[in-house]
Amino acid sequence: MRKPTLVLVGLCSLLFATVASPDLSSRDVAVPATGVSSDFDKLVDRYFDAEFKFHPSDGTAAGFHQYDNRLEEFSESAVNSEVASLRDRKARLEAFPADGLPEEAAADRTLLLNAAAARLLELENVQMWRKDPDFYTSSVSESIFLLIRRNFAPQPERLRSVVAREREIPVALDAARKNLTNPPRVFTEVALEDLPDTVEFFRKDVPAAFPDVKDAALLSDFNSANRAAVNALREYEAYLKKHLLPASHGDFRLGAENFSKKLHYEEMVDTPLDRLLEVGFADLHHNQDWLKKVAAQIDPGRSPREVLADLQKDHPAPDQLLQAFRDVLGGLRQFIEQKQIITIPSEIPPIVEETPPFERALTTASMDTPGAYENRATEAMFNVTTPNSSWSRQKIEQWMGSFNRGTIISTAIHEVYPGHYVQFLWLKQAPSKTRKLLFCNSNAEGWAHYTEQMMLDEGYGNGDPKLRLGQLQDALLRDARFVVGIEMHTGKMTLDQATKFFIEEGFQPPPTAEVEAKRGTSDPTYLYYTLGKLQILKLRGDYRQQMNARFNLRDFHDEFMRQGSVPMKVIRKAMLGREGSEL
Repeated sequence: MRKPTLVLVGLCSLLFATVASPDLSSRDVAVPATGVSSDFDKLVDRYFDAEFKFHPSDGTAAGFHQYDNRLEEFSESAVNSEVASLRDRKARLEAFPADGLPEEAAADRTLLLNAAAARLLELENVQMWRKDPDFYTSSVSESIFLLIRRNFAPQPERLRSVVAREREIPVALDAARKNLTNPPRVFTEVALEDLPDTVEFFRKDVPAAFPDVKDAALLSDFNSANRAAVNALREYEAYLKKHLLPASHGDFRLGAENFSKKLHYEEMVDTPLDRLLEVGFADLHHNQDWLKKVAAQIDPGRSPREVLADLQKDHPAPDQLLQAFRDVLGGLRQFIEQKQIITIPSEIPPIVEETPPFERALTTASMDTPGAYENRATEAMFNVTTPNSSWSRQKIEQWMGSFNRGTIISTAIHEVYPGHYVQFLWLKQAPSKTRKLLFCNSNAEGWAHYTEQMMLDEGYGNGDPKLRLGQLQDALLRDARFVVGIEMHTGKMTLDQATKFFIEEGFQPPPTAEVEAKRGTSDPTYLYYTLGKLQILKLRGDYRQQMNARFNLRDFHDEFMRQGSVPMKVIRKAMLGREGSEL
């Protein structure tokens, strides 16, 4: 899954943003807060109020629509203002004594401190706002897409918000031209790959989203704003091709120090990088050996790669891909309920549809869920990237090979049941505002990746070796991410070498390998899939040992969900009553 285009704020991604308001307070606090706890709750409110000021589109995603008519500011002065705000918020949190806070609130204070530190690391050290041209086009596209994606208000009201945001798009892209300085070539190439679909999104999809609007004046305003946005995007595309691409000689690598800090702030992981590499390679080799054994069960007379090549041919036709995913979701849910794997808090399934145009370049499949406080348009979308009709027949076949029968199952498990979608359904029960608004990647992606193996271990598929082979191919994809992310960003592996690693060590088809290697340049710590999976397996083993005969898998999973999507260090202490090794 591609990382969300919403702004990263540190330890966790600000997936759902909000502001303090009377209608929120009764839902965010389970019991009346007094004294120190009440003061801390006010500090949390102020933290998110400030965050929302700088990222109004996050409010739309969260379900708070009072800032729907505002677009993020991308100027350098806006960045400097955010840095000053973050430093102030961080100082206030540091000055607030943890003594006297309940354990949960004390942990939330640490989460927010790390979130601020990680965002500062991004703005001041990593500086993707200076390096990544796709950051701007993805951000403005996402801001509009959020307004048309869900029917949270009448069409005329949402269209007025679209007009207000679209009027700011030329300003945003002008800021991009001023901010971008010697970006890495791969970043500019990815932006150029996305831009034609982005232009078509604005040219075709946005106008088609409001068929019920009849107000002539409003439609005229929209046509004017949308035309200006399309023209600005086309001019930006021409600028990237003519001026920025030839000048794109920058380095995408974070370096070991920034990489380690990013892991510390976002995932609360302090393991040295050389030790993490040992962990990653060990799991890679374990899954390679496992894949070879399963392949031999299927056809002992052929090599594992030949068996896997045959499996990759067992896929639906491109125009049947979405239906193939729809067909497996009901059976997954039924199995979870029969085997008492985890409690699923809602009967409503997600909607399966194509990936939005502006996210196709780096996405194969993803979940798009509403914010924790969205009360009107509560539908969730399971996005799948179908092959582009302009591709060659060979490339289409290679792409569809990554959606073979085995990987369709593992992807549906990962994204929907019992992966991301089920975790989202638990979100409203998270114990605090902070845990409703933030998520940690090694938890969210680790959980989803863990479920791929866990479901087969619990008997889904009745031991079908082809399903296990598909699950292991996906596990090897995540193992390759683990290694490639560290190696590329510490200067030990080039982009071409990373692509080759995905093919040769990760058993991935070339188109997938190319996308995954490119993704690693801008998503450096995408080791969090395997990292989180291994952390959950370790936690489950320790929890089983502590509970002994009282251990129950559903109880373990439900208790894990109740903690919110926070780092394993926090969950281990909550569930085991102590800290300890997470790997």
